[in-house]
Amino acid sequence: MTRILATGTFDILHPGHLFYLSQAAALGDELYVIVARASMIKHKPKPILPDEHRLEMVQALKLVDRAVLGSETNIFEPLYEIMPDIIALGFDQYFNIENLKKELVDRGFAADVVRVEETNSGRLRSTRRIVDLILDANRELRGSG
Repeated sequence: MTRILATGTFDILHPGHLFYLSQAAALGDELYVIVARASMIKHKPKPILPDEHRLEMVQALKLVDRAVLGSETNIFEPLYEIMPDIIALGFDQYFNIENLKKELVDRGFAADVVRVEETNSGRLRSTRRIVDLILDANRELRGSG
């Protein structure tokens, strides 16, 4: 049985998330998802929704076998429980595959790392784009009122 691991923030679930997770799930038999804790996100704006809310939404997806919150201190910590065979990165995730593979080997993991290169292109495949649309719509409402 091949265990796949996908990771992400998953703030305001959208079709891009579903596409990434479905592509990851297709790589194996079980899909585990680590939902990043807001406290650990340094490379982009903090999520709008609380950690537990984002976890609940991801866990509710049929294609996800198990979702867990990431560690508060070390991104590799949950991997010791999950023991993935493959780690699937999204097309826009900031990880360098070669560096990540080295980090995994250094920590005793034999998981392969693959990047889901495809995306379901479109304006609403990004949480940031959705937030921008909401803000624009709010500005328009305020301007017309």
